[in-house]
Amino acid sequence: MHTYKTIFTPAEMLIPQKDNAERWAVIACDQFTSEMSYWNECASFVGTFPSAYGYILPEAYLTTEKEAAHNAKIRTNMENFDGKGMIPFDGIVYLERTLPDGSVRHGIVGKLDLEAYSYAKDSASPIRATEATVLERIPPRCKVRSEAAIELPHILILIEDKKKLFPALAAEKDAMDTLYDFDLMLGGGHVHGYAVKDEKLDALMELIAAYEAENAGGVVYAMGDGNHSLAAAKAHYENLKAAHGADAVKDHPARWALCEITSLEDESLVFEPIYRLLINCDPADVLRELTAVTGDAGEQKIHVIADGQTKDIAFTSPTHALTVGTLQNFIDAYCAAHPGVTCDYIHGDDTLRQLAENENTVGFLFDGMDKGELFPYVDAHGTLPRKTFSMGEAKSKRYYLEARVIR
Repeated sequence: MHTYKTIFTPAEMLIPQKDNAERWAVIACDQFTSEMSYWNECASFVGTFPSAYGYILPEAYLTTEKEAAHNAKIRTNMENFDGKGMIPFDGIVYLERTLPDGSVRHGIVGKLDLEAYSYAKDSASPIRATEATVLERIPPRCKVRSEAAIELPHILILIEDKKKLFPALAAEKDAMDTLYDFDLMLGGGHVHGYAVKDEKLDALMELIAAYEAENAGGVVYAMGDGNHSLAAAKAHYENLKAAHGADAVKDHPARWALCEITSLEDESLVFEPIYRLLINCDPADVLRELTAVTGDAGEQKIHVIADGQTKDIAFTSPTHALTVGTLQNFIDAYCAAHPGVTCDYIHGDDTLRQLAENENTVGFLFDGMDKGELFPYVDAHGTLPRKTFSMGEAKSKRYYLEARVIR
């Protein structure tokens, strides 16, 4: 295969067999973190069939009795993985994902060169983090990656395509071979993957090279979803360089990370706020603390849900340029001063309102940022506060589907 001198390149992937694809593909592990029923239904649907579920740890399992047992299953599956029963493909996947609302998200799946990425807050690297990376989350994820035989990405990367790349692919898709075409489990919509190879791959890579050159010096690739997964991949690769020398690992598969790229202009792409939920708290005390920093007027407005009531307030002296940043600063300080109180990050207005009905719980709703503000903000200010936005609601998230050997 031709060697391409770009940051994003084709990848050697493993694709699930047609008769097991629906059981294999599983939604991102950081979804439905407060809804164990979703993951119970997933486990029941998968049964004993080969599935990405057996290679990832749902965050809903953390600190529960399920965590140790599922981690043991993952270790066994990784140790025994041999790729049999999966279809090898070397190239780029052109992906059309029909979301639960009927809209279609267009993407390409390949690998990114981690040499072009830094998750530092003040990074000027071509691949840029868009939200603050919680550094203490990196070592455990890095350890998992260092022991893994394969990677299964839910990483979604954004580009400002200006409607050049994806319309060209869509126009050619009928002349491409289908790699997979199936319904995603538990209401996740539908996914159709096409093989981009040979002369079509060369044409695509010319467009990618032109895009990278046009945006050199600024934000070329911006994180959409999977920030900490990509950061863990970077940390693992840097550990390998430190242990063996950069030259020794320059062609190691861990230098790259499999991901999907989509265009910020894609009509299906809607930025949704990621709401906050305080758990194990005294709602009356939270409201008292908020009274000291909020009032009836102000640009940074939030809706506080507690004890069956919603209170509309605004921060009087914002501590961040974004509403979510000021709220997160308040929550961080409150949790630090009240051991045992925790914050969960919730996708969806209805889900937040439902969970906020529980005792000793407070929910926070607020307006999100417009997606057109993302690249200019990151270029000018660096990373956003963690969990600032989500691209669609939970069931629209990327599913673990394609795999790549990294050992």
